[in-house]
Amino acid sequence: MDPTLKLLAFLILVLANICPIKSDFSHCEKVVKNWAFSSLQQRVKEDKHTLRDLLFFLHVPRTGGRTYFHCFLKRLYANAQECPRSYDKLRFDPRKQECRLLATHDDYSMMSKLPKEKTSVVTILRNPVDRIFSTYEFSIEVAARFLVHPNLTSATKMVGRLRPGATGVSTLDIWPWKYLVPWMREDLFARRDARKMMGSIDIKRNDPYNMEEMVMPLQEYINDPRAHELVHNGETFQVAGLTNNSYFAESHEVRCCVQKHKILGEHVLEVAKKRLDDMLYVGLTEDHRESATMFANVVGAQVISQALTENSSMESAANSKSGQGSSHSESLPDNDDNQDSTSDHKADEIGSTEDLEEKKETDRSRVSEVVIEQIRSLNHLDFELYKYAQEIFAKQHKHVVEKLSSMESESMFNNPGGITMWKFFSSAMCIVVLLALLFLFVNARRRMSKVKI
Repeated sequence: MDPTLKLLAFLILVLANICPIKSDFSHCEKVVKNWAFSSLQQRVKEDKHTLRDLLFFLHVPRTGGRTYFHCFLKRLYANAQECPRSYDKLRFDPRKQECRLLATHDDYSMMSKLPKEKTSVVTILRNPVDRIFSTYEFSIEVAARFLVHPNLTSATKMVGRLRPGATGVSTLDIWPWKYLVPWMREDLFARRDARKMMGSIDIKRNDPYNMEEMVMPLQEYINDPRAHELVHNGETFQVAGLTNNSYFAESHEVRCCVQKHKILGEHVLEVAKKRLDDMLYVGLTEDHRESATMFANVVGAQVISQALTENSSMESAANSKSGQGSSHSESLPDNDDNQDSTSDHKADEIGSTEDLEEKKETDRSRVSEVVIEQIRSLNHLDFELYKYAQEIFAKQHKHVVEKLSSMESESMFNNPGGITMWKFFSSAMCIVVLLALLFLFVNARRRMSKVKI
């Protein structure tokens, strides 16, 4: 797209998100409270610990969600069971297709398009400060790939040819990166051009997040209106269903009111907490290994159990129709060598791994406490939601331990010395966890070898 058209598109986005004129406190309080009351009235009928027909993976950006998607979900579900283009393309109606897995950056408002009584939701949350750092870093990392081009015009022309022959889509097609990356890309080009005009510059700074000659400083980034719209309190707005990508008609007005009147955010926070309470699984990026193990037990084991039950039913039905030979049933979802050819490339965009994060801690520690405190203040709702998620995580862990202990005791009573199917599932999923961690380590090394700014 022509740079002028890009600028026009962004201006339209900004104008579209300007808060309505009537945003006084009394009006906003009524709007937010009415929305919150309506949202809190929704009840979950079935046991939330039981996996239902459709699994909705609500992927909050920069929480390591792609690790779970590629290392777990794509191996648990067959390709035919994924909702069409569910991870790459947003804003579609999954009711038009028979699917079992919906993985997307869409917010909770997607539930308005799904059969609620047949849908289980899972998500992963991250410490808000770390998520802001990671969002800033990833925006720059992707934007910097365009610096090999001589100018912004040639860079934008290359967008459609980033991955020749690939069947997937570019990061620039995915929310919120389709807004954040172009913004960072244009900023990088402007600063590069400014450096050329000034000649050679000797840059010596202790804080790598404040190198304005090279890249937009972190403090400037977090104070920009685009960051307020797309990044800050992003976990709360996404779980509540109030992002600028929401299906809820009232989402824009509610979000604007909360951004203008901070105290009203408590109502949105209560709704977000209720959403987490109703989910099948809530993971934490910081407790990656424990989260992965719990994901295997809470989600993975049930997916495999469902697949075995369905395959058994299909075999019985086939056998009842024909007495000649045995019917060929579908195998369990496995690693498909013919899956999307962009999988390896997408793996490069997986949330920051543990090893890589440890190396970044040194740089992040140099950021002034003033900036850190500002990030905390701008993301006050996310901090409260994260604390609540930690409580849920602890309860989940306790529930899983009690369930495993109960099943083990039952197994020893009914089948002494035998191996239960549950133990088989748990062992299999633990192996998957170990393989996933090995994959993350190798991927971290690959990412560290890339050229950075």
